Amino acid sequence: MSLQDLSREAFAPEGALSRAADQFRPRAGQTDMAVAVARTIENGGALVVEAGTGVGKTFSYLVPALLSGERVLLSTATKTLQDQLFGRDLPRLAEALGLPVRKALLKGRGSYLCLHRLELARRDATLPDRSSVRSLAKVEEWAQLTRTGDLAEMPGLDERSPIIPLVTSTRENCLGSDCPKFRNCHVNLARREALAADVVVVNHHLFFADLAVRESGMAELLPSVRIAIFDEAHQLNETGVQFLGAQLGTGQLLDFGRDMLSAGLQLARGLADWQGLASANEVAARDLRLAVGRHAPGARLRWVGEAPEHVPAADWQAALQGLDHALQQAIDGLDTVSELAPDFVRLHERASMLARRVSAFLGPAEEGSVRWVDVGNQLRLVESPLDIADAVREKMLGEGREEASRRAWIFTSATLGDDERLGWFTEPCGLESAEVRRVESPFDYAAQAAVYVPRTIPKPSDPGHSPAVAALAGESARRLGGRTMVLTTTLRALRTIGEALQARFEGSSEVEVLVQGQWPKRRLIERFREGAGEGRPGCLLVASASFWEGVDVPGDALQLVIIDKLPFPPPGDPLVEARSQRLEAQGRSPFNDYFVPEAAVALKQGAGRLIRRETDQGLLVICDSRLATMAYGRRLMAALPPMRVLATREEYLERLSGLCAAEPQ
Repeated sequence: MSLQDLSREAFAPEGALSRAADQFRPRAGQTDMAVAVARTIENGGALVVEAGTGVGKTFSYLVPALLSGERVLLSTATKTLQDQLFGRDLPRLAEALGLPVRKALLKGRGSYLCLHRLELARRDATLPDRSSVRSLAKVEEWAQLTRTGDLAEMPGLDERSPIIPLVTSTRENCLGSDCPKFRNCHVNLARREALAADVVVVNHHLFFADLAVRESGMAELLPSVRIAIFDEAHQLNETGVQFLGAQLGTGQLLDFGRDMLSAGLQLARGLADWQGLASANEVAARDLRLAVGRHAPGARLRWVGEAPEHVPAADWQAALQGLDHALQQAIDGLDTVSELAPDFVRLHERASMLARRVSAFLGPAEEGSVRWVDVGNQLRLVESPLDIADAVREKMLGEGREEASRRAWIFTSATLGDDERLGWFTEPCGLESAEVRRVESPFDYAAQAAVYVPRTIPKPSDPGHSPAVAALAGESARRLGGRTMVLTTTLRALRTIGEALQARFEGSSEVEVLVQGQWPKRRLIERFREGAGEGRPGCLLVASASFWEGVDVPGDALQLVIIDKLPFPPPGDPLVEARSQRLEAQGRSPFNDYFVPEAAVALKQGAGRLIRRETDQGLLVICDSRLATMAYGRRLMAALPPMRVLATREEYLERLSGLCAAEPQ
């Protein structure tokens, strides 16, 4: 029996899945997707599938992958889905199908405790404060108990803790086989388990980091497999460009200086002026930051000439040359002690790598790349390709190489574009020749949800826009008893709307206002899901950025999603500008071929927070009248699920009242 037939049989009414899961119901779309995945595994090639919310795409790709009996690589955009696949979905399906499956979870180095750096940190007399000393003590205690070394398993460790960089390794500072702790290294243990596993679960960041490592001739981190599946594939391009270009950050430089000082004082005291070398490195990094001057946090400065915009070229070049000089001094100092310990060999390699990057940034950018500087507390110099198309075609698909033709590549997400060929995804990812399928959601959106575009709200460019959004959200959440999520397109709007709503409900027992940034994301979502009960009010969550996707709140805890304005890419962003200029050079329209598709996909992602299962009911409000008045508005509305459109405020209030009167699910 072919893999396609086996897959179809598993999803049949009396198949393996129905016998194993009480809530399983056959869905034509889910079965069709599984058969398409099975066919691609059998024949090789690339398959792109947009599978709407509720299709059950995870089972659609896992079932044929497991039934194939071959080794499989699964990559996700988030650690949350990575953990879900490894800890829940894979074991459940393997049991249902009666298959013995060896699985492995593989994360980046920064997720694992480094035993050697833990020992160095223990002897480090320059820890920043008492809180760090206490955190280090807790890590040491946990280190005696853990088998995996995965810091996500350590209770009470804040993911933003300053101690984490001190007890984890990076590709730059890892000593490899020369490390005295190599035998018990948690990264190597995870790597060995991955090499022996049938299914390896990674994330996109790790996949592209490994792609970059392989290109540099270093040992591969991930095992070679014939079948690779990318879930949450809509993030693939933006993740990939981070790793396929070049970056230099003042944070990297400061970490290098700190590591050099610590190793020098512990292993070679008196053999070089470690304080002076580290200080020179720190001063050079600080001078580079000062050369840029003051800018809003998160600003991106375009860089098309000798220096970034608004930065005097002479000051910028002098700062880079000063940094190069400080690194050369460090290289000379490390040369004198390189035979004493492998730590110094690795530090020498790091200093040389940083010096090469400084030298590259002193010259012009590579053709087809774009440069910019990210400004925050630290500075980050970036040179990036405009997309990952060339890398995918050459390094993944191996176009033109016969041995690559049998590899199977599956890419899937709930949102991959707003046209039949899913050009928003396939074009920048070099997948124009892939088979493309769209599987519609099984939800009855016309009955379950409605969308409302208020015509009287000020335009997004009007200073009164965000206060008006806050007023609408506050009144609606009060009527609904919380159960509301406000998604903003900018951090400025997040602050304005969040502060206005917190002021409105201060001291109130009606609604608890949650704002992104006040707690870690996981805690905010947990509180929001709890909703009202046990004397607590329902919740109104104001969020931006990562909350537009990957947030799953089924049931009546979320029944109203408000989007402040259409999520077009920021036109002043250097990467956006460069992509627009490339389209213009090709005789295409940047607005129609880039800005509108980007907004359509982001809008679909935000709207996707509303209806998560067949029994959900909800309202989507988009506070941007351009959706109703501009010609491109029809295209954006068509990209949304087929919800009922509410034309008037009266219809909106009536539907809101209906949600208020509905029994909790």
